[in-house]
Amino acid sequence: MKLTIIKGFLLATLAIANIACKDDLVYSELVRDNRPAVPVTFSNAQTFGGNPWIDVSVAGGGAIKFDLSIPAGSGRTIKEITTVVGGATGINAGTLNAAAAKINAAPIPGSGNKSTFTYTLADFARKFPAVSIVPATNPLSPREIAFIFLVTLDDNTQIVTQQVRARIAL
Repeated sequence: MKLTIIKGFLLATLAIANIACKDDLVYSELVRDNRPAVPVTFSNAQTFGGNPWIDVSVAGGGAIKFDLSIPAGSGRTIKEITTVVGGATGINAGTLNAAAAKINAAPIPGSGNKSTFTYTLADFARKFPAVSIVPATNPLSPREIAFIFLVTLDDNTQIVTQQVRARIAL
């Protein structure tokens, strides 16, 4: 009898708690996607659901170039690429605070809704000697290096981009 009363009380408590919860408590900031109001895309990169990437050829000189853009209809322009960090594919947004991973000495200016970051594999190898840039022999598991950008818009809004990669080929 006592067990039945306890079970009934617990069931009633759970039912009331379930009805009393609001969506904003269930779906708080902790479980929402963190998407900026103005998305930054990489127009020269490709992706299949993961991090965007570009192909970089060692034989072609090893030029790394990322074209960043925001939607023309957003009402905003890119003021600058404030910070660029690089490294192995394990870097994340927290890497923006690591001085050793910072690539650019000065902000890279934007032009309207676009900005371009250029670099080379040789510069990357000098900056990050512990990260291998030797092309992989298996095309199904390519050698990749990674970058993250902190972009400042004309209203001083700052956007941290997703990680983008450069796949290194012969």
